[in-house]
Amino acid sequence: MEITKITSNKRDFLPLLLLGDEDEGMILKYLGRGELFALYDPAPAAADNDGLKSVCVVTDEGGGTLEIQNIATDERYRRRGYAPKLIAFITEHYKGRYDRIILGTGDIPGILAFYGRCGFTVTHRVEGYFTEHYDHPIIDGGVLLKDKVYMEMTL
Repeated sequence: MEITKITSNKRDFLPLLLLGDEDEGMILKYLGRGELFALYDPAPAAADNDGLKSVCVVTDEGGGTLEIQNIATDERYRRRGYAPKLIAFITEHYKGRYDRIILGTGDIPGILAFYGRCGFTVTHRVEGYFTEHYDHPIIDGGVLLKDKVYMEMTL
């Protein structure tokens, strides 16, 4: 397994990033100012995408704060530990240079539990975020997203 910081041709990763955020315009905004990391695991017999399994975009929000804007794992490879390994790599990569990492996500118990297992805690929520900021309903795992939940981890 290898995690690489991507510095060029970031748009090539758009198909995978769209799994984490379906608003292409928004992705292009934070992709341009953020750092993109890609996790590759070529084994076993990965003829697909050179073993690309998971990606994450992190932005500097100032004041010692980073934000995970997007993290996505190819649907064929979910629940194999790739996203937690990518988060662990990112926290170690930035440790000592930043104070904390934040993220915002939908109010879905399984996703909140996943981030909790990765070391994040809920700080607050923005009620009605998804219904107010998107021109169409956002459904994740069969759940209509309404509130955005913010979480953080101290580095």
